[in-house]
Amino acid sequence: MLNQLKEDLLSGSAEKYLNKLFEKIEKSKLNAFTTLAKESALIKAREFDKSPWQGKLAGLPIGIKECISTKGIETTCSSRILKGYIPPFDAHVIEKLKNAGAIVIGKTNMDEFAMGTSTETSCFGPTRNPWDLDYVPGGSSGGSAAAVAGDEAPCTLGSDTGGSVRCPASFCGIVGLKPTYGLVSRFGLVAYANSLEQIGPLTNTVEDTALLMEVIAGHDWRDSTSAPIDTISYLPELRKGISGMKIGIPREYLGKGVDSKVEKAIWDAVAILENLGASWEEISLPNTRYALAAYYVIAMSEASSNLARYDGLRYGLRSARDENWHTTFSEIRSKGFGPEVKRRILLGTYALSAGYYGRYYLKALKVRTLIKNDFLRVFKTVDILASPTMPVPAFRIGERINDPLSLYMADIFTVPINLAGLPAISIPCGFSGNLPIGLQLIGEHFAEDAILRAAQAFEESTPFHNLRAKEAA
Repeated sequence: MLNQLKEDLLSGSAEKYLNKLFEKIEKSKLNAFTTLAKESALIKAREFDKSPWQGKLAGLPIGIKECISTKGIETTCSSRILKGYIPPFDAHVIEKLKNAGAIVIGKTNMDEFAMGTSTETSCFGPTRNPWDLDYVPGGSSGGSAAAVAGDEAPCTLGSDTGGSVRCPASFCGIVGLKPTYGLVSRFGLVAYANSLEQIGPLTNTVEDTALLMEVIAGHDWRDSTSAPIDTISYLPELRKGISGMKIGIPREYLGKGVDSKVEKAIWDAVAILENLGASWEEISLPNTRYALAAYYVIAMSEASSNLARYDGLRYGLRSARDENWHTTFSEIRSKGFGPEVKRRILLGTYALSAGYYGRYYLKALKVRTLIKNDFLRVFKTVDILASPTMPVPAFRIGERINDPLSLYMADIFTVPINLAGLPAISIPCGFSGNLPIGLQLIGEHFAEDAILRAAQAFEESTPFHNLRAKEAA
């Protein structure tokens, strides 16, 4: 779809296309965008129309999640504490997008500091699901997913710390990829949990995801966790088919706690993959039962450390009058952070405090190793894994926001992948009523080509990627 749009823009007008896009966004009920870079985007579009430039994404508009630094465009992480902050630099992925010819059209809504599963904790208000406005789009990259599903952007970037690209992709019926840890630079990504998070694309098709990954992946000397990988070609792999591929089905990812319609959609998807030439076998990841607890201890501990820098003294929210440091610091953070962020800071600080570090954080790191070893073991016998992305379809706005544990439990099939640093993709595979269901395909480290190939084979054999949400119809 992106390649076709690029051809359309070359033969038509990028400026007219962007004007229609901005008009739609400004009238939208989705609340997918928080800030529009209308002036700068239209200037670039006029330049493109006058003298088209080259590049894999030449002239294509893209939306960027609120936690990714964009030079000259407000970047707030959907938090009051960063209101008014305009970065003086671009994230590495933004540099790469611009070098490939893309045009940034604005910032997309998210759960505050990427802490959430529903995009309800944003200071800009909740984003709505294009398939049904009464339902959540997933989180924390809900604005990025809703923008794509609602035809308000042909592609977007999100970030995934425990499922924040895959969850909204599943709930909104689009494609979302969480890359291998280290494959995409985190330079310019506002830190939530450094050892877990990765930037990833959200698109309408697998081919579009592969195209964006070719652009944003690669080594960056400014990110000490960046893998020494430069040239990556995913598009040629998509047409190779999956004949002979072995797929593992984790028994811990199906059964109790999984919505019956979700489970049926997953088994139906496995049958399709089998008809395409793959084989499958049931496998076990026994330490999955500890994943959620380990993840939240690690993520909250890292968050409490990372968010200590926000004091309102250098940028962002500032108190009307300054008193002593402790009072001013406390007042700014009390007003600037929302309830979920405060909750995670407090729990993380507790887990790292004297006397509890070994009991909680250190033990969580040991459990993380067990979970990683589970995956390494099963990948000796299978090529990829298949599972539900989420155990349930999207839920109603307001249904779970006051029950944090139920929100945390929704991440049960996505957080193990972040703990192990593996790549995983969510693609649409069915519906529960009018709400999409996502299939998650998981690969070995740096095996994005394998999961993209399987995702492409499934997509070509099913109609789900061609179905449009009512807000996009």
